[in-house]
Amino acid sequence: MKSPYKLLSGLVLGLLISTTSCTDQLMLDPTSVITNASFWKTEDDAKGGLNGMYVKLRNEALLNLYIYGEGRSEVMQKSLAGTLDYDRFYLNTLNQAGAGPDWIGLYSAVNAANLILKYAPTITFSSENVKNSTLAQAYAMRAFLYFVMVRTWGDLPLRTLPTEGYDPETTFLERSPAADVFKLIKEDIEKALQLFPDNNFTNGRSMWSKPSVNALKADVYLWTGKRTNGGQADFTTALAACDEVAKADVSLLTDYASLFKYTNKGSKEILMSVGFRYLEVGDNYFNNIYMAVGALPANAEAASKAIVGVSGGNNVWEPSALVRNQFSVDDQRRAGTFHEVYTTGTNGARNYFISVQTKGQGTVEGGVRFFVDDIILYRYADVLLMKAEAKNALGQDPSTEMNLVRQRAYGAKFDAYKFVNGTKETNDAAILKERLLELMLEGKRWWDLVRFGKAFDIVPSLQTQKGKDHLLLFPISSNVLSLEPKIKQNPGY
Repeated sequence: MKSPYKLLSGLVLGLLISTTSCTDQLMLDPTSVITNASFWKTEDDAKGGLNGMYVKLRNEALLNLYIYGEGRSEVMQKSLAGTLDYDRFYLNTLNQAGAGPDWIGLYSAVNAANLILKYAPTITFSSENVKNSTLAQAYAMRAFLYFVMVRTWGDLPLRTLPTEGYDPETTFLERSPAADVFKLIKEDIEKALQLFPDNNFTNGRSMWSKPSVNALKADVYLWTGKRTNGGQADFTTALAACDEVAKADVSLLTDYASLFKYTNKGSKEILMSVGFRYLEVGDNYFNNIYMAVGALPANAEAASKAIVGVSGGNNVWEPSALVRNQFSVDDQRRAGTFHEVYTTGTNGARNYFISVQTKGQGTVEGGVRFFVDDIILYRYADVLLMKAEAKNALGQDPSTEMNLVRQRAYGAKFDAYKFVNGTKETNDAAILKERLLELMLEGKRWWDLVRFGKAFDIVPSLQTQKGKDHLLLFPISSNVLSLEPKIKQNPGY
């Protein structure tokens, strides 16, 4: 099966040359030249550029988006098969030489969006709606990518035009202040919202849409409301964006675990996901939160053997005990997120062995497990909790949204867990914890902790480092510093 994203090949700016027979002077005649000037001519070209942009997003979603958004939180711990250097994230020992993923791949995706924004307006489309939707997706993608980067590294080079040559004046840029980055993000969001012709989703919900951009908008304005002194105005904007999402064809699924099944992609709870399919791409990050083939011991409990089934992957990190113990046994999200494997000793004692994720188990084909579940960027439960956060920040009662999420989580036992409005501080603490229980392993937790100002209180490896606020950002990698001479390291690193 070929990937629908293979149209990326249309973006390759190569020069295919052939040589004639030997003469006194070597003659090189171009037989096929694909340049920006010759490529961006038809609607199919624009579709190819759009698909290429999503392929670049998928490359980042394989692992990097999870590392940026959750890897440094308290969610993970060392597992059975060593660490693969992932411990530098949850132990927060990053430095210039070991900085984690750099921004090069993200800027490559930004460049793909910039190409669309430059050339798509010059193309004749089958309809104005198709043209507008193409441009809207590019604006949305650029906004999302810069939002990822500004939260990860702070000040950034602002690239709003495609890099098409090798002029150092346009290729190498200094970092612009984070305030300017947020200004561009918000402008791009508004342009996208104005261009989308309706509230509809594409099949599979793995391309940007008006509802998913409104979810991104709420996320952005909650961040600037809390982190850049946006205050009440930004919280009001975030709340309105959440209300706009609710006007679309969205709803919570009744069964939490079903949301993450390989066979249930693109459900009504999904707003934006990164599409993965068997045979299209390699395993995503869930691969390293599972269990290596043959690692399930013979004396594992029968329930674990049934749940794990076919093993696969590589258990280099696993859900931490600190987080697992925060889930009530009555909460269906516990079983829908992870499973604790126990063995039975010779004396009948239960011995903890490992935890594996049940969210993101992928699919089994020919007796082999492939970790190709979609990576969810936004879903409706996330929006409900963002709405609760915005309402609480505005002094409003967040009970409705909190209880919609808890009703699904606890089912018949909901009454024992019903949320009751309290002070702003107690509500914020409850909302932050609810986001942990609801969104664990979805790449949200680190950014939630930073937004709420709780990273140094909750992450064990940071609790003795209060006051070292530079740790809230990632260091700039040696690779970036060597390639971009105008870039300076983040203070503190």
